Amino acid sequence: MEERILVDAQTMNRMLMRLSHEIIEGNGDGDELYLVGIKRRGVPLAQRLKANIERFSDIKVGLGALDITLYRDDLKELFPMPQVHGSDIPFDVNRKVIVLVDDVLYTGRTARAAMDALIERGRPAAIRLCVAVDRGHRELPISANYVGKNIPTSHEEFVSVRTVETDGVDEIALRRKPE
Repeated sequence: MEERILVDAQTMNRMLMRLSHEIIEGNGDGDELYLVGIKRRGVPLAQRLKANIERFSDIKVGLGALDITLYRDDLKELFPMPQVHGSDIPFDVNRKVIVLVDDVLYTGRTARAAMDALIERGRPAAIRLCVAVDRGHRELPISANYVGKNIPTSHEEFVSVRTVETDGVDEIALRRKPE
């Protein structure tokens, strides 16, 4: 299975810095912001965005992690015995601007599940979506507010966002799905 590295560690770091600035600008005059990483790779991305935003601005950033396993519409298909890793959202979501952070936006189903999980906890003032990669092929009418890189793909391809925290390396790779 051939794999191409599309984004290396240095480029990924620059991309996250740019996304941090875009989130700051999109926050208006707000002095608070809440990032919620979608488990698994959305969490380390959210942690890095938080560090960048706090370094580049005076905005106080709350951080949470969201497990969407039980909110997936394909749960029974993919996971006969689902493992729930638990969410950690140490703040009240009511009337807050929440930025959901994920690695790849594909069909939109993960983002929909994350919104359902978040709304079950309360009524945010707004929910925004930040992704490292938008690969297209939406099945639901969902788009990201902040996109690190648009990578047009076919259904036979797979995008892997790897982070040092989970994979030991920062990179974005493209490979063909096994036949």
